[in-house]
Amino acid sequence: MIKNVAVLGLGKVGSLVAILLKNSGFKVTGIDSAKSDLGFKTISGDLSDFKFIQKTIKGHDAVVSCLPYNLNKNVVKAAFENEIHYFDLTEDVPTANYIKSLSKKAKSILAPQCGLAPGFIAIVGASLAKNFEKIRSIELRVGALPQSPKGELSYAFNWSAEGVVNQYLNDCQIINDGEIKLVPAMGDLEKIVIDGKTFEAFTTSGGLGSMCESFAGKVDKLNYKTIRYKGHMKLMKFYFHELLMKDNRKMAGEILVNAHPPVNNDVVYVYAAVDGWKKQGSKQAHCHDEFVKAYYPKNINGTEWRAISWTTACSIAAVIEMAAKGKLPQKGYIKQEDISLTEFLKTKNGALYVS
Repeated sequence: MIKNVAVLGLGKVGSLVAILLKNSGFKVTGIDSAKSDLGFKTISGDLSDFKFIQKTIKGHDAVVSCLPYNLNKNVVKAAFENEIHYFDLTEDVPTANYIKSLSKKAKSILAPQCGLAPGFIAIVGASLAKNFEKIRSIELRVGALPQSPKGELSYAFNWSAEGVVNQYLNDCQIINDGEIKLVPAMGDLEKIVIDGKTFEAFTTSGGLGSMCESFAGKVDKLNYKTIRYKGHMKLMKFYFHELLMKDNRKMAGEILVNAHPPVNNDVVYVYAAVDGWKKQGSKQAHCHDEFVKAYYPKNINGTEWRAISWTTACSIAAVIEMAAKGKLPQKGYIKQEDISLTEFLKTKNGALYVS
């Protein structure tokens, strides 16, 4: 049973995760580098100190890491050794692979990549795919954008700058012609139209999570792309590659945030499409199914939360609800694509995606 949950990292997303879990009936302890007053117990300390983490999470049934990806290994190691259920939001592939390496001996849940992308988008894509007998392609697209973009870049850094930079520069795992391959980020540019608005989409790293492994040999084409306003990719390629900002990722992120700080009036687009064949009577019919949604800021507990914040926080909170209700395996590595969309949307937090 999961009753007591420790949430590490009380930034914009982490604080909302803690609030949502408290609203869902869990006893929550927040752990952060700074003191906070959020209406539940909080502890401050050095979140890069393994001994501090190990000591602080003892006595909890589950730990949720909302920390930068480079701090997650210490957290999952401490959770693994103490047989505490573990959940995080990481899009970092090496971190997820490290977690997977622990899973064979795990006596508790190890569930990384529980955010929006990776996370919710994989749940949606896999849900569409279940209706097909033979799949030709699975295409997943997500974009977190300002509703009223300003400037040529047409973007605002409402998410971790470090995470965005890694997504733009790290290689991307895809399936093409039935084989798992690595391709460069910021490639394979395409046009995409949602609600009558024209955007561009291009490859970025990490959004598929473990889907390539799950769908290897089952699909000809599987890829993830980020949605942006037209012209964005060309400018980012110039910034990172021609100006060589790729060689200093920390500075690159700082410059971008300084130029395009977060905005409150954002929108999150989620697009998933599966193309293939379904059984209809004694024959197979060629079909194309889509899930297309636009999510906007939402008022939760009297506070207006950005779309990127609540869609990310609600996803991980819904997965924890499912685990607590026994709707997920109670130990080992949990892939997002193995989570039922129907059960996900039945949870208190998952229901916010349809309300």
